[in-house]
Amino acid sequence: MQEEIENRTVNFAISTTKLTVRVLLSAFQKYLQYHRNVKAARKNQKPIGEQTIAELIGQNQGAVNIEIENTDIRGFKRYLEKYGIDYALTQDSSQTPPRYLVFFKSRDGDAMTAAFREYSTSVIQKKEKSSVLQKLKQFKEIVAALPKKVREKKQEREI
Repeated sequence: MQEEIENRTVNFAISTTKLTVRVLLSAFQKYLQYHRNVKAARKNQKPIGEQTIAELIGQNQGAVNIEIENTDIRGFKRYLEKYGIDYALTQDSSQTPPRYLVFFKSRDGDAMTAAFREYSTSVIQKKEKSSVLQKLKQFKEIVAALPKKVREKKQEREI
């Protein structure tokens, strides 16, 4: 009787071990399948925003370029992202100083002109805006030029 109970418990332990191994194996396979699906979806997704020239031309929508100065490329990128333009930024180092070319899809032409217009107005406004430190310096000079008040303290006593 005791031996039969021991055999049953051993068989039960073995069957539960087999069950957990099967569960772990199936869970791992499902994870691998999910990972493959996510990877495939990421691969099929079209790039958005900044990309390489090969990716931009590979979308078969035509590419147009404009030349910009090295002054504020990061600020210009901000406006490109704001308007949702797919672009590629390259540096032409054959010239001195190097010039930058922005390639974008030809269908994004209207959005590109709007972004470029907004960027140029912001640059002009920054140049026109006077410095706060300069204004402070001017006010200091004005205050220094004013004559100082001389106070006379006289105490009068009446009898």
